[in-house]
Amino acid sequence: MRVITFGEIMLRLSPPMTDRFLQTHSFDATYGGAEANVAVSLANYGIPAAFVTKLPAHEIGQCAVNELRKYGVDTSMIVRGGDRVGIYYCETGASQRGGKVIYDRAHSSISEATVADFDWQTIFNGADWFHFTGITPALSQNAFEICLAAVQAAKAAGVTVSTDLNYRKKLWSRETACARMSELVRYCDLVIANEADCRDVFSIESADTDVDSGKLNKSGYTEVAAKLSERFGCTRVAITLRESISASDNLWSAMLYDNGESYFSNTYPIHIVDRVGGGDSFGAGLIYGYLQKMSPREALEFAVAASCLKHSIPGDFNLVSVDEVYSLIRNGGSGRVQR
Repeated sequence: MRVITFGEIMLRLSPPMTDRFLQTHSFDATYGGAEANVAVSLANYGIPAAFVTKLPAHEIGQCAVNELRKYGVDTSMIVRGGDRVGIYYCETGASQRGGKVIYDRAHSSISEATVADFDWQTIFNGADWFHFTGITPALSQNAFEICLAAVQAAKAAGVTVSTDLNYRKKLWSRETACARMSELVRYCDLVIANEADCRDVFSIESADTDVDSGKLNKSGYTEVAAKLSERFGCTRVAITLRESISASDNLWSAMLYDNGESYFSNTYPIHIVDRVGGGDSFGAGLIYGYLQKMSPREALEFAVAASCLKHSIPGDFNLVSVDEVYSLIRNGGSGRVQR
């Protein structure tokens, strides 16, 4: 089995710990991006995963490639060219102070790439699964056209396609997101979202839920998922459910709609070290579960446990093993030292 992911990997600059941008004298430099995060998770689980993008041929571009290689991700289909690696600045929230992200990614290599840069027929040779997110087509008209060519080629090759809506208001408007994602999602077998994404992109929301306060009506999400499935023909819809107590403490769970049946996961109380990549780690866990022929409930529980663990790890990548995920599922997450 082999998974292809496509998107942008960026240089992440973060003040140490929970320092604010305005007070820090240094930034920790790491790399990350939604689809790259998924590829790293899957590689950690032993699934052959390739990340496709375009990066400059200079040393900073090579640093991003090297970071992926370190975790076993196949980088052989990364196109080299252009001038910029996108940057994002990430301030970690604490207690009642939320986190903050500032993007500096305009004119990055992937946003200025063209359809001609990628030979999708060759890329999908021997592939079983293709994953992208709503962040990538938001980067530019070119990036949207590349995504459209990719999903069309994936379906022609018989490859399962998944997407995470991942709406980012700093990248595009709701109207543009709806128009572009409506074209792309009709090629998808699995759609992943959170409670706000469904509302912001497709104007579908659960009754009696206030996503800003963290109040959730879980039963309403079956209706949300069914509407997504009916509108676009996707047989599986997953929705992560984050109940926000503060920036530091959340309750974390998810639901999965699979061929007309709804499943709700265990709920984990999490104390957050770094929430960036939490949704990506959920998506990777779900892809892993389906590739391993788990039942829908088993796949959902694996994905939620994996993403629960990600919230304890600094940086974008979820650096956990399959055994650690199963240990959390079995033992409930006491946090005891493993000796």
